[in-house]
Amino acid sequence: MNRPGDHEVYEGEDAAIASAFKKSIVVIFALLAMVSIVGVGYFLWPKPEVEEQVGELVAPVDRGVPEVELPRLQFKDMTESAGIDFVHVNGAQGLKLLPETMGAGVACFDFDNDLDADLLFVNSDYWPDDEGDDRPRATLRLYENQGDWNFKDVTEAAALNLNFYGMGVAVADYDGDGWRDLFLTSVGRNYLLKNESGVFSDVTSEAGVAGGEDEWSTSCGWFDYDRDGHLDLLVGNYVDWSRELNLQLKPTLDGKNRAYAPPTQFKGRFPYLYHNNGDGTFEEVAEAAGMHVRNPATGVPVPKALGTSFVDFNQDGWVDVFVANDTTPNLLFENKKDGTFDEIGQLLGVAFDGRGMPRGAMGIDAAYHRNDENLSIAIGNFADEATSLYVLQGRGVFTDESTSTGLGPQTQEELTFGVLWLDYDLDGRLDFLAANGHLENEIEKIRESQRYEQMPHLFWNAGPENPDEFISVDEAHCGEDLCRPMVGRGSAIADFDGDGDLDVVIVGCGQKPRLLRNDQDLGNHWLRVRLRDRGKNWEAIGAQIQIQLGEERLTRVISPTRSYLSQSEPVASFGLGQASEIEQIAVVWPDGEKVDYPVEAVDQMIEITRE
Repeated sequence: MNRPGDHEVYEGEDAAIASAFKKSIVVIFALLAMVSIVGVGYFLWPKPEVEEQVGELVAPVDRGVPEVELPRLQFKDMTESAGIDFVHVNGAQGLKLLPETMGAGVACFDFDNDLDADLLFVNSDYWPDDEGDDRPRATLRLYENQGDWNFKDVTEAAALNLNFYGMGVAVADYDGDGWRDLFLTSVGRNYLLKNESGVFSDVTSEAGVAGGEDEWSTSCGWFDYDRDGHLDLLVGNYVDWSRELNLQLKPTLDGKNRAYAPPTQFKGRFPYLYHNNGDGTFEEVAEAAGMHVRNPATGVPVPKALGTSFVDFNQDGWVDVFVANDTTPNLLFENKKDGTFDEIGQLLGVAFDGRGMPRGAMGIDAAYHRNDENLSIAIGNFADEATSLYVLQGRGVFTDESTSTGLGPQTQEELTFGVLWLDYDLDGRLDFLAANGHLENEIEKIRESQRYEQMPHLFWNAGPENPDEFISVDEAHCGEDLCRPMVGRGSAIADFDGDGDLDVVIVGCGQKPRLLRNDQDLGNHWLRVRLRDRGKNWEAIGAQIQIQLGEERLTRVISPTRSYLSQSEPVASFGLGQASEIEQIAVVWPDGEKVDYPVEAVDQMIEITRE
């Protein structure tokens, strides 16, 4: 099975590549001839006698890992005891259809307005030709947080027992009625579900956001790209896929048995950008907005979107868009403030790896992990491709610092889907969590170093004394429940129990999820901030919140679209370390207004409202 690293191309690109190859051959032969002439001359030219010197061989210097003491805590698996009995259905029956192995997302959001985070798991389905069996149809599953780590299945009561081949989820109150709505992507028709006091109704058709029946939509998210106060919707699409086309392909792992076809065997697809008209309807404007990116040689759509992140990378007050693409260049859309975007991913260094090659990018998350003005973009990649860590150098370009920080060498073998920045120990520095799992359930038959189930991987940010180092956290320092292997896909974070630290949920492909309670008790202080804004974007999606701690500036962005196909709660969480007092915080609201607010005490949730 060829995957990233082999980098197959579409049939439509063959002619262009062949032409380039022929020209390259001519150049190569010419260079070889020149080298041969120079080489002969070198050996025939008389040389002065030089005394032979034998030096001592020096071994390469190991970059080393700083000797630091990792925080010791536990993530406790609460899935079963909390009442979560969801099992993801992927419909795999041996045909090796590509959607089966891609998994789905999860959302942490307050669906009933009781100020705590509930859980929604996106489900996929059995394939249509399995209709004759007696298995119950797969549906979404919504669990109400009842406090004290008890969750109740309210799927049917909330009218969410919908059956479709689901992928991703985005949460926001798009119509400003005070209730958070759901957008769900799928292999096929997408869904917009309006929240009416805790019960959801399908308004997809009247809103105009169903997409195409032949589309495979993946990551999605709400953001206000034109700053008109209404939340718009971006929907990423993966590849030009059909069951019939998939079955025509004959990929194998071992030359005999069928395997999952790589995305290089399929053309890309353009995204949808839905502009919110403010009356419950949307207009699709992706092409007019400059988001139809094509291969300049073939005209084939470039995007094969699996991850999406919304953040103002250049700090001009307008939200930009990052797209992680699988085996094609990643995209960075700079907001031009007039309803359009410029794609500048290659120009700013986030499109490729250090060799100028695209990677098998999955999930994505953006944050300011060094507590300065330099934004960091983390992208989970395919096996044998290290996790990307693109760090903005001032206001210039991004450089991939995964190797220099130690993150790359430690993630080289893993196939990483969900990635998240989180301060799990509340020391004031953002750490890194990766949800891992291979695509092939029998990969170990041909790769001894690979497994289908892989351990989630937690990395501790060792700054400020060692600001360029991420250290792998072992079982002794985070608990055995986090470290158990699984087929990890989507992931999200929320403070489910209101104790100030962040808990984690990871979705398994064709498996149970894992709900992990953060049991840290290190004595560090914290502050959580919930924003309430005027107008229809009342959760202030897109806002920035900043805290000054000595020489460091902690920045959080209200952007729930994170990781892989998933949504985290729209609350800013700050670990403060030993700082027991904070004088004020600064909020940059979605329209660019910056306001300072006093903080009376830490170790609490505060709510800030702009009238």
